[in-house]
Amino acid sequence: MKTWARGGALLAAASAALLVAACGSSSSGGGGGTGALTPPQANTPVPASVGKGEGHLNLIAWEGYAQPQWVKPFEQATGCQVSAKYAGSSGEMVTLMANGGGGQYDLVSASGDADLRLIYGGDVKPVNINLIPSWKDFHPFLQSPGFNTIGGKHYGVSYEFGPNVLLYSKKTFPTAPTSWSVLYDKKYAGQVTVPNNPIQIADAALYLSKTQPSLGITDPYELTQAQFNATVNLLKQQKPLIKKYWDLASQEISLFQSGTTVVGAAWPYQTNTLQAAGSPVADTIPSQGATGWADTWMLATHAPHPNCAYKWMQWATTPTVQAQQAVYFGETPANKLACPIMDQLSKDSCAAYHANAPEAYFQTIKFWKTPLAQCGNGKNDCVPYQQWTNAWTQITG
Repeated sequence: MKTWARGGALLAAASAALLVAACGSSSSGGGGGTGALTPPQANTPVPASVGKGEGHLNLIAWEGYAQPQWVKPFEQATGCQVSAKYAGSSGEMVTLMANGGGGQYDLVSASGDADLRLIYGGDVKPVNINLIPSWKDFHPFLQSPGFNTIGGKHYGVSYEFGPNVLLYSKKTFPTAPTSWSVLYDKKYAGQVTVPNNPIQIADAALYLSKTQPSLGITDPYELTQAQFNATVNLLKQQKPLIKKYWDLASQEISLFQSGTTVVGAAWPYQTNTLQAAGSPVADTIPSQGATGWADTWMLATHAPHPNCAYKWMQWATTPTVQAQQAVYFGETPANKLACPIMDQLSKDSCAAYHANAPEAYFQTIKFWKTPLAQCGNGKNDCVPYQQWTNAWTQITG
């Protein structure tokens, strides 16, 4: 299970963001939008079939993404011996994948905030989605999402995901809050917690997009300077209300167990862990929607073992492995057929991680992507990620 912070570690990614500060962006949503610039590897041909495995596979992954229970059967079935380099942040993944994996690494389990940096940095190349049989069983919104699919070309295979939910104490809120406004309400001063994460700026922008439509925010990751300034101002107003900006999921769990905090931004993992321990908490996605993270297995431009890499993408997206990963790690599988297997492994886990939620539920989630200067409108008038990290330091400092 998660004990680290996928989001908090993003602070380490500031320098890597400079790589794409002026690059084109894909639009969010299914189908993959086309940015102003063509990714460097866009015209790299994809294989028509998967050949014999090379005997080795080198992964860059989040810790917990290469567990023996699904790695050993893969090795036995394919002859591809797996070596995993665990990364602690999206920034570290981008650094390790420099120069197309350096001829050393084959695949990286990148989150949405890193995907565009890898794509526009030329470090990953398109894949032939037709060689991934389980792709047809993915939730539709993860088949061709804008954070890994550009101009109709897939730069990886979606894997697991999760929403950033509003976690609340049922003692304080007998009825579920319907708005993220509770995170900005002085009534709860000193009882609020949110991730220590520059991408948290997008959560505030999403809230403002619904509550202050005059700002004209249509994408929480594509903010003009005026929109960005308004969002940062809201977060500065929130600062006195914050008990702690959490770096680890365990920190937020402790805050709620002790009653120190009563409301906060969280993952379903924190909710389920707290409920399992008997804490009177619940979570919800408010009326304004939510942000979320989704991981993608991306193929290094200079992958030394491409056949084993494709065999891994095939294996990792099967219902059984998706279910094993989801239950072990505390997240939601891309493959819809994993749901009943999850319940076999851990009772009611499918519902707990929203794996059987209606498609309308997933459409409320705005998945992470790297903020770029190029908003997809032909202008370089959006605030790039480097400025997000600078602003976050000022907000939380």
